[in-house]
Amino acid sequence: MTAERLVVIGGDAAGMSAASQARRLKGPDELSITAFERGHFTSYSACGIPYWVGGDVERRDDLIARGPEEHRARDIDLRMRTEVTEIDVAGQRVRTLDRDSGETSWTGFDKLVIATGARPVRPALPGMDAAGVHGVQTLDDGQALLDSLDRATGRRAVVVGAGYIGVEMAEAMLKRGFEVTVLNRGEQPMATLDPDMGRLVHDAMDGLGITTVNRSGVTAIRTGPDGRVCAVETARTGPDGRVCAVETAGASYPADVVVLGIGVEPETALARAVGLPLGPHGGLLTDLSMRVVGHDNIWAGGDCVEVLDLVAGRTRHIALGTHANKHGQIIGSNVGGGYGTFPGVVGTAVSKVCDLEIARTGLREKDARSVGLRFVTATIESTGRAGYYPGARPMTVKMIAEYRTGRLLGVQIVGRDGAAKRVDVAAVALTAGMTVEQMTSLDLGYAPPFSPVWDPVLVAARKTVTALRRAGTA
Repeated sequence: MTAERLVVIGGDAAGMSAASQARRLKGPDELSITAFERGHFTSYSACGIPYWVGGDVERRDDLIARGPEEHRARDIDLRMRTEVTEIDVAGQRVRTLDRDSGETSWTGFDKLVIATGARPVRPALPGMDAAGVHGVQTLDDGQALLDSLDRATGRRAVVVGAGYIGVEMAEAMLKRGFEVTVLNRGEQPMATLDPDMGRLVHDAMDGLGITTVNRSGVTAIRTGPDGRVCAVETARTGPDGRVCAVETAGASYPADVVVLGIGVEPETALARAVGLPLGPHGGLLTDLSMRVVGHDNIWAGGDCVEVLDLVAGRTRHIALGTHANKHGQIIGSNVGGGYGTFPGVVGTAVSKVCDLEIARTGLREKDARSVGLRFVTATIESTGRAGYYPGARPMTVKMIAEYRTGRLLGVQIVGRDGAAKRVDVAAVALTAGMTVEQMTSLDLGYAPPFSPVWDPVLVAARKTVTALRRAGTA
């Protein structure tokens, strides 16, 4: 019997999880597995890069879960520094380029997994490719940034963007001893939060010595005689985040290094070139088994796909390692003869800047409006421990519930003292479709070192129930 041929494009979380799970289910006599990775590293934590850059993680290799030789020892033919440049869907083969030798070749497949990840957004502006300007998506990117920091003659860092990567890299630059300026196109940092909660993040960043400039869009990167970045030119943005008239509201910020934290977009050029189905955010569309829609022998997972938002009822692009690893496990199970599904997400994410913890799950106010939901909100201030217990610190919780039904729609938390992981309670409630009134009866753990008698999430739920009653819906 001839073994089936599985080809995997991408050697990080989704791709190698899929390959490893498929290998657990089928031996090399039944399934041959060939994986292509264009970079120098495989199976690593991209989410840990800011903490490596900032010095919390001492060594780069601490972020690598499994190296190429470990995969090869499991009968996975992993080819590093090899880029897939073309997919021939009809012919069931891929063209590859050896990035070191320049040689090209074709490899056939019976089943294909696309796990090409995402790429940092890099606007087409003057100077964006200058020395000293860095996106941070891969370990290669992180190493390039560290090398650049060593070469920098000054200690001024400009971070473009104030999302998760932006605030994490701002902290990393601060820990490296740089004077940090964050340029943010929006009204407040952390656009994944509502502006009232983002304001809390802004205030905390100011208190840490990080200068945050809101409503500021980059128009150009200025370079010195050596071709290295020396300043970032900006203009004021409007409420929609678009740049206003440059000549009336411009500013320049000196920079010895620039870090791009604008976000990422799905890396789907290969898929687009052969007409595979893409969603509104540019990610591949799959069914519940992670099979590409309309193609029985092609699967996709990780940062290159769009997934169903269980609260909003539409697809969205979320680049997180948690999802990528789950996608890979499900794909590997299905490819290997088992069965698994990925039903969707509720949009849970946590981050921090120094000791300030930031968390969200579900919908923001503008998300709820965009899908036509009417809602009420409630915001409370509490502490992460009993108020009398040493170390109790403030925490703000915002809750959003659907008008009339009282269904939980979203929660945002900003605080210290273990604030971020409290969002997991809300994530479970969202997944279960609970109402905020049902949440008030949750039997959460209590002891003074861990929580007040009424946990902050439950306090927010009670206040939201009151808001619903005042609105005449409960």
